[in-house]
Amino acid sequence: MTWLQELENCITEGQVLTSLANRYSYSFDASFGEHLPEAVVKVKQKQEVVQVLKLANKHLIPVYPRGSGTCLSGGPLPVHGGIVLDLSQFPKKIDMRPEDLTVTVTPSVLTAKINDEAEKHGLMYAPDPSSAHVATIGGNLAENSGGPRGLKYGVTKDHVLGLEVVTPEGDVIRTGGQTIKNVTGYDLTKLIVGSEGTLGVIVEATLKLMPKPPAVQTMMIAFSNVRKAGEAISKTLTSGILPAKMEFMDQACIQAVENFQPIGLPVDAAAIIIVELDGHPEALQVERKIVEEIMNDMGAEDIIIPKTDKEAKDLWHARKQVSPAIAKIKPTKVSEDATVPRSKIPDFMDRLQAIKEKHKVEIVVFGHAGDGNLHPNILCDQRDAEEMKRAELAVEEMFEAALELGGTLSGEHGIGTMKAPFLELELGEVGVDMTKRIKDAWDPN
Repeated sequence: MTWLQELENCITEGQVLTSLANRYSYSFDASFGEHLPEAVVKVKQKQEVVQVLKLANKHLIPVYPRGSGTCLSGGPLPVHGGIVLDLSQFPKKIDMRPEDLTVTVTPSVLTAKINDEAEKHGLMYAPDPSSAHVATIGGNLAENSGGPRGLKYGVTKDHVLGLEVVTPEGDVIRTGGQTIKNVTGYDLTKLIVGSEGTLGVIVEATLKLMPKPPAVQTMMIAFSNVRKAGEAISKTLTSGILPAKMEFMDQACIQAVENFQPIGLPVDAAAIIIVELDGHPEALQVERKIVEEIMNDMGAEDIIIPKTDKEAKDLWHARKQVSPAIAKIKPTKVSEDATVPRSKIPDFMDRLQAIKEKHKVEIVVFGHAGDGNLHPNILCDQRDAEEMKRAELAVEEMFEAALELGGTLSGEHGIGTMKAPFLELELGEVGVDMTKRIKDAWDPN
């Protein structure tokens, strides 16, 4: 009996996909690259995950956990064939415990739904990746996703208290727990969050909630000079004010969004910064005034304060439309998320401009500038081999620039297949060897 036949015998009929038509949609994610799995298993309960991993471990078949496939780094791509483990069909459980400020969820729950449920109790789940309405929490945990609120509240790992995980050998373990303090043994929870599906399959997570701030204040500031916008971000963050969000869009992004879904953004501006302050209403009045003074001192062309909640929501919606809007410009979008120390944002902007001119590629820049996490996107056409070669060289120099400035390859998208060739640049030979040794210990096969 082949391993495929054994798989079909142990999993409920209809949950194992082997036809080319059914497997094809699992051969790509939201990055680019295409790798066809030999089988897809739509697991719907923990015991099925256990069965699949035990079988795969016995037959030495690679397994790739997958959520909604919104990954931007090629994390769930089946680069060596084998089995894609689709966890999006898991029962969607959101078990709120408002009195403990915690929630326990299954991996198939959409991230935005967790926050929706928390808000019914006056609480919030802080991580808010732009794909939260379509991305599963399991994928967010695997990739250690971020989002605009990461500036003030941190990324996914900062909100995880405990996990239930099926190991590569098919055993079930629990890490962490439901308490805020837990210093028992190695922090396996933090090790698994962000491990991109290489150390096990998360089947349940206990997350931290927090009270929802009573008020928010949104501001949009336009600049005629990109470097000045970067300097204004650093100046604001060293003033003693910590915004919940501080987002950056360059002119190409502004114009793309206005062509895609116009809301009246200043298309002549070289860059805009969108700020959200949150907290007590009286404190926000003081903070808003300080931010306005800083922005004017730094040479802001215009400061726009939304008059209604709808106007504020429209601004944030425009920011979330950047990625789909720029995707309309050229067929291929190489989405990166190199991150630098906040004081180095202006220097990174300069380096990106130089790379753009050197390799004659179209680079648009947006992202969570408040925490130094920028998203330089190269717009190209993968059918044009010569252009793709230039794009590859530009990406490499982009990463080198970020690292030279004291930054990192990724702030929230993960490494996946897209950045694996550059990992040693950041971790060094010994660092990469240590990660391989951790992998070998968890997954000998």
